[in-house]
Amino acid sequence: MSGHLGRVGRKEPIDLRDNDFDDSGVMNVSDIFLIGGHGKVALLLTSRLAEQGHAVTSVIRNPDQAEDIEKAGGTPLVLDIEQASESDLAEAMREHRAVVWSAGAGGGNPDRTYAVDRDAAIRSMDAAKDAGVKRYVMVSYLGASTDHGVPEDDPFFAYAEAKGAADAYLRDSGLDWTILMPGQLTLKSASNHIEVDPELQEGDSTETSRANVAMAIDAALSNDATIGREYPFRDGSSPIAYALSD
Repeated sequence: MSGHLGRVGRKEPIDLRDNDFDDSGVMNVSDIFLIGGHGKVALLLTSRLAEQGHAVTSVIRNPDQAEDIEKAGGTPLVLDIEQASESDLAEAMREHRAVVWSAGAGGGNPDRTYAVDRDAAIRSMDAAKDAGVKRYVMVSYLGASTDHGVPEDDPFFAYAEAKGAADAYLRDSGLDWTILMPGQLTLKSASNHIEVDPELQEGDSTETSRANVAMAIDAALSNDATIGREYPFRDGSSPIAYALSD
């Protein structure tokens, strides 16, 4: 396989396609296929989902990160998404309930930014369809759009272009998608409160706790009312579950 796929300590995946609801009538969100599993948001999300009893497959490029994934309660899967083919990704995704994209090239090299944040993201959407995984949650950013207005000579241009293209592709993909668009990420503790679709003036803060982003992903996975919707947000005063249901 071109993507160098290898499971690290992987248990047999749970197939919940015939068991969508638990005894209380709440829909199960296991198994989650989490792309970008070693990111700060992803590790917080993994811990949160694992504490709820959900199974998380965390995709990483560096096998040295596997221990961190396991400590968070996830199952690491070594797979270089930049090099992985659509068939590689589809094979890895099968028997999962949902895909979460929380990966990124990290800026710097525009070619790699396009390769990861646009091309690999789009391949993952096509792979999800191939694998029969309908649910897809994308972590984007506040202001993402194909009409983003970032000048071509701005270092942020490649990222803005890549994320705008990936989000647009997802909207037309036929998947059950949700796009989360947090503002400037911080390491502040979770408040469980956000403001959706903020009316920003020049100079306004867009700070968004990574812990709140992880909670928002969890809330989106648990609520089918978020399907087909996008949520620009920052830290605010509305409880996350309520803000994503409004």
